[in-house]
Amino acid sequence: MAGEFGNPEVIQEEVDILLIGGGMACCGAAYEIMRWAEAAKAEAGVELKIKLVDKAAMDRSGAVAQGLSAINTYIGPEQDPADYARMVSNDLMGITRDDLAYDLGRHVDDSVHLFEEWGLPIWKTDENGERHDGAQGLPALKDGGKPVRSGKWQIMINGESYKWIVAEAAKKALGMDRIQERVFIVKLVNDKNDPNRIAGAVGFSVREHKVYVYKAKAILLAAGGCVNIFRPRSVGEGTGRAWYPVWNAGSTYAMAAEAGAELTMMENRFVPARFKDGYGPVGAWFLLFKAQATNAFGEVYMQKNKHLLDEYPPYGQAAVPASCLRNHLMLKEMREGRGPIYMDTVTALAKLRETLSPREVKHLEAEAWEDFLDMCVGQCGIWVGENIEPEKKNSELMPTEPYLLGSHSGCCGIWVSGPEDVGAPTEELHPEKDKIPAHLPSGWHWGYRGMTTVKGLFTAGDGVGASGHKFSSGSHAEGRIAAKAMVKYCLDHKDLKPELDTPVEELVEEIYKPVRNYLEFKDYTTAIDVNPNYITPKMLQFRLQKIMDEYVAGVATYYTTNAKMLEVAEEKLAMLKEDAQKMRAKDLHELLRAWENYHRILTAEAHMKHIQFREETRYPGFYYRADKNFIDEQNWKCFVNSIYDKKTKQWTVFKRAHVDLVDKSKLFKPAAH
Repeated sequence: MAGEFGNPEVIQEEVDILLIGGGMACCGAAYEIMRWAEAAKAEAGVELKIKLVDKAAMDRSGAVAQGLSAINTYIGPEQDPADYARMVSNDLMGITRDDLAYDLGRHVDDSVHLFEEWGLPIWKTDENGERHDGAQGLPALKDGGKPVRSGKWQIMINGESYKWIVAEAAKKALGMDRIQERVFIVKLVNDKNDPNRIAGAVGFSVREHKVYVYKAKAILLAAGGCVNIFRPRSVGEGTGRAWYPVWNAGSTYAMAAEAGAELTMMENRFVPARFKDGYGPVGAWFLLFKAQATNAFGEVYMQKNKHLLDEYPPYGQAAVPASCLRNHLMLKEMREGRGPIYMDTVTALAKLRETLSPREVKHLEAEAWEDFLDMCVGQCGIWVGENIEPEKKNSELMPTEPYLLGSHSGCCGIWVSGPEDVGAPTEELHPEKDKIPAHLPSGWHWGYRGMTTVKGLFTAGDGVGASGHKFSSGSHAEGRIAAKAMVKYCLDHKDLKPELDTPVEELVEEIYKPVRNYLEFKDYTTAIDVNPNYITPKMLQFRLQKIMDEYVAGVATYYTTNAKMLEVAEEKLAMLKEDAQKMRAKDLHELLRAWENYHRILTAEAHMKHIQFREETRYPGFYYRADKNFIDEQNWKCFVNSIYDKKTKQWTVFKRAHVDLVDKSKLFKPAAH
């Protein structure tokens, strides 16, 4: 029977492996999984049923959707995975998992070589040192081709079709019959016989009146980070304009938390400094064009305020200060009234003309525009609309509202099992280890690579916590690593029969609650948006953003909070959670928005709880606890982790020990005598 609004058709399916998401991580998993599945069939005679479900369409799903002009993580022959692990640690103020970063570092280049093989044009340098677009006749990276580096880790690409290319390979490998697009998975379901095991997932079509219920032995949850829990700087018709993809609604973190998975470093957030209003990327300008940022009086604040870095040893003394500390130096200028802040594009382009051939200059000026056309078209619109020619007029920079993510310059996410061969701790050595809930595994390796603390639930990309700086290539590689581990998990558990702990009818009712709210009360008032019995998803989201902005260190307070403000946030979020039950959905689009809000609220709550628990300011420039405005290496150089109990709706937050597996002393310049 065909479904209708309020009475959806229910489709049930049993698979072995379910991939949730369509971004770089799931594309990596989709590409990799079939070769292991085919090996399992040949060697063990086990035929695995695999399904990928994406809220959008894979060609334009995830953070790379609009395109990208650089691959931010490519190790190459000059560096090694230990160097990479050091860089990740330094940029995230010393608290990351070296085992995860090192493991990624030794796999990531393979994904980049695949991208090039599939047709992604990568810039190269010829024997005379001249730069060329997209590898015109120059050797491939894997054959010794020299990429154009825009920094130690980044390589330049012509990337407007980056995601299409990667998605095409994933679709070809997996086969379209195993892919279900336009279905939003909103809830994971645990196993009836073992509450700490995953058994399935439920979601709905955003195009048809259908609810999908999947049973699965293993699930890869890789649905991106979290955007729009803080009030954005853009207002009016610009509302919703953000730096990270707006459809990343914290679903990865919220669904994992509700399934009982341990989260880590949810206090960490990323506040990128970007071109004002359009959120255009700054990386190529700093790294490739060697532009500098100045205050309104033309002073280079990174030099002027350098002494502030001494307040944060040892991180301030690193050769490259962490992203948050660079923000910290910028915010001083803004707070003390020396704004606006500018990117000095004029000087940078003039200097480049002195050293480059006319052909290269023309190419670079085209790239100045293409950098935005590749990945942030709105910024070109602003340049055009404000009569800005970057070689003649400088552009404003502004720190954005905060974002939660685990694959870019942030490291919040889920605690996962790492590799077993890099000497990671096998037990918990923290003095407060008795506060860690007893059912959670100890050490950093408790089973399958990429598996969360819930059996059968895996994650990758933005989902993996405590290891940032994976970016697009690293997320793809992490998806591939998880795919292999999931096949092994299914072979080791081939007799497992997952059973959902909740009846299907109950799940359908829960998913359609916002629709029921609407249908029951819509005729109570003449204007459907004004109703005492329900709240629209848009209005609820405004409330969430206002709470987070004003009390949990958003732009309204210059990223500042304290214990008292966090208490107010806690109280207001508790009420918001109650009121969220009254959300309405007048159509499938609003149902999508309602469920994104549920996920955002839970993610926001995790973020708030972690900032509250960590009694220091670990990321000055990303947030300040005004009452604990210092870094406390002695008591807080540790992971802050948490679990959520979906029955009691309570969080348990606790510490885990931090251990260095890679020597970090190389990062810091010896002190001057």
